[in-house]
Amino acid sequence: MELGVTKTIILAGGILVLPVLAFVTSLLFWPGTLLKAYNWYWRRRLGLAVRYSHSGSYRFCYSSRGTPGSATPSLLMLHGFSATKDMWLPVVKYLPRNQHVLCVDMPGHEGTSRTGAEDYSIHGQVGRIHQFVQSVGLDKRPFHLIGTSMGGNVAGVYAARHPAHLASVTLICPAGLVYPTDSQFISHLRELEKSQEQESIPLIPSTPQELENMLRLCCHTPLNLPQQVMRGLLDNRIPNNGFYKEVFMEIVGEKSRHSLQENLHLITVPMQVIWGKEDQVLDVSGAAVLQAALPSCQVDLLDDCGHSVALERPRKAAKLITDFLSAQELSGKDDKKYS
Repeated sequence: MELGVTKTIILAGGILVLPVLAFVTSLLFWPGTLLKAYNWYWRRRLGLAVRYSHSGSYRFCYSSRGTPGSATPSLLMLHGFSATKDMWLPVVKYLPRNQHVLCVDMPGHEGTSRTGAEDYSIHGQVGRIHQFVQSVGLDKRPFHLIGTSMGGNVAGVYAARHPAHLASVTLICPAGLVYPTDSQFISHLRELEKSQEQESIPLIPSTPQELENMLRLCCHTPLNLPQQVMRGLLDNRIPNNGFYKEVFMEIVGEKSRHSLQENLHLITVPMQVIWGKEDQVLDVSGAAVLQAALPSCQVDLLDDCGHSVALERPRKAAKLITDFLSAQELSGKDDKKYS
């Protein structure tokens, strides 16, 4: 029996409304889960697949796209403190589709094994990242290493300790230096040290207001995120706050605080430095420190950009990285021509 026109419209409307209702319900009651689903969808659109590799009983979680090629080196991307591999999605979007890319969860973060303090110091993280490199076969030919903030500290120390595995390295607003100028964040840390107050760490929010303050600290351009998205971000972070505090105390401790500075003299691979001029977490004066220690490094300073370069200027970051890789490739060809 044929449906009447009115019935058909009502039925079709119901079919369309159901997914919308499901979306709205998820947004209202499970915003954290919805954000994870959104990242899953974004990874799929970019052609990234989540994978796991093991080194003994230790598990690494990473996303990857493509296969190693002969033209350009593979890219291994290391995220910052309390972030995940998905923080690189905005940058990967603007990288060449045939570029072999791997984004790994740092020790204890997201899907990578959570063990203890020995793995959360900078040298502990360098050791684990080296295990990851070996477990996925990245050590078969030189690759390009990219790290931001805490990940930049790890990437720089890795470059000093394992130069034979690298073609080059990009450090984005890296931690681990002695900065000529204190940032707003570093000044606040010094005040906390004097008062011996450890509860209030600006990068570990536990309330909506603290999250808003953290985003304002990390981003020069206001994000103006919807309230439910903010709630989702907070819901996903709060269960990990104890872990974040443990990691934070390790990376600001005496053994890790200046790890990159202490290893600069050992870095021999070509280096690129990208820094937001308005960085309030780690002052842009750190770029001059790197250039003074390694005069041949390429330094790119971004106007109207804070600490979260991958979020604020992903297209520009991707272009700078690909241009740097192209320049290294041309340089390598010239070296071979005249050798």
